[in-house]
Amino acid sequence: MIRFSLILSLLVSLVPTVGFSQIVSGPMLGIIELRDAKIWVELSPSISKAAISINKKGETSSRTISYKGELGNDFNPITFTVGGLEPNTTYEYVILANDKPTKASGVFTTKKLWQWREPVPDFSFLTGSCSYFNETAYDRPGVPHGKDPSIFEPMAKEKAAFMVWLGDAWYTREVDYYSEWGLWYRASRDRSTPFLQPFLKSMTHVGIWDDHDFGPNNSGAAYHLKEVSRKVFTSYFPNASAGENGQGIYTKLTWADADFFMLDDRWWRSADDALDSVQGKPNPEKTMIGRQQLQWLKGALLLSNATFKIVTVGSQVLNPISPFDRWGRFPAEYQEFLQFLAANPINGVIFLTGDRHHSEIIKVERPGLYPLYDITVSPLTSGTHSFGKEEKNNPNRIVGVDQKQNYGRISISGPRGHRKLTADFVGINGENIASWSVMETDLKISGK
Repeated sequence: MIRFSLILSLLVSLVPTVGFSQIVSGPMLGIIELRDAKIWVELSPSISKAAISINKKGETSSRTISYKGELGNDFNPITFTVGGLEPNTTYEYVILANDKPTKASGVFTTKKLWQWREPVPDFSFLTGSCSYFNETAYDRPGVPHGKDPSIFEPMAKEKAAFMVWLGDAWYTREVDYYSEWGLWYRASRDRSTPFLQPFLKSMTHVGIWDDHDFGPNNSGAAYHLKEVSRKVFTSYFPNASAGENGQGIYTKLTWADADFFMLDDRWWRSADDALDSVQGKPNPEKTMIGRQQLQWLKGALLLSNATFKIVTVGSQVLNPISPFDRWGRFPAEYQEFLQFLAANPINGVIFLTGDRHHSEIIKVERPGLYPLYDITVSPLTSGTHSFGKEEKNNPNRIVGVDQKQNYGRISISGPRGHRKLTADFVGINGENIASWSVMETDLKISGK
């Protein structure tokens, strides 16, 4: 009864003044920069006009920006980009539907212009993967795969700068991934989950995909609806960019002294069961991120001056024992990238991954170089499991969390030259499960 009342209250909180069904989900904060901001919302098909009204907090004068795109479709996720803002300033906004204000409103604060003026700021962000929301009519029979969605309540209360979704933000089912309408439906339906709504507007959200929010399980380049899937994903995650030349969804985010290289592990992905090697050599045709994206990643890392260079991937990168999705199952591409890291003086590289339905930190030593770490955070609301078989006593695991829903809180703090990255794994009630930290000096090539 308590849970029902909570869900009902959340639903009521979303009811706009122009009617119960005008707002399907949101608002959600997208990228907030120094002088502009993205604000996302999904509107009902009945809405023919939309706008956003915005003002500095505490001031009565406001400006209104009309949405100039198409409306009236079965699914109407839209993004407002508001420019002409001032750094380090708090703004209030409200979404208008058919010229009337709704209860889809919120506040945000633009980034501080600290460069050349102040010490690098401390900050934290949240992260996680695998959020399954049950829909009994279309789920597999038996024990529901989706678990307690209340994990988003403590996440909404965190004083974090942003959330990085590491893939599987929604789960397509058999009724979804054979049709365009089904792909749109799943994203819309799962994004409208009541427990998500306070979290969506509490901080910036950016994301990458993995197989389940791309298409069928283990799908990749051969998925026949991948063009539609890309349109759906970019409509529900208004990242700063989405690949290049209409290909992929990879992008980059900068926050303080951290750069995030957000990779696409599905658009160019070969079948997992394709041959790893041909005539005793790694198969160059078997790829996970593809040549275009690999070249972009190399160039972007070489250009980066960030203290921490965080490479986010839906599949694990470094785990040498996992029998499931990992970059190592695409050995030619994987070895090329590791050789690139070894040959170039790039400090501060760390991997952030999802997918596995457990959380862990994998450490891989590199003789003569700093070690590489892979922080995996999963699951948010999907099923969990125990470490077992070949992974039960993984010698490369330095932190492990299994059989528990959890999210990650990653904090970067300290004076320049001595910055520290701390990863906390947090449970459904906001309790700390495990912690780990690394200093920037531990991620440096000697003499660089």
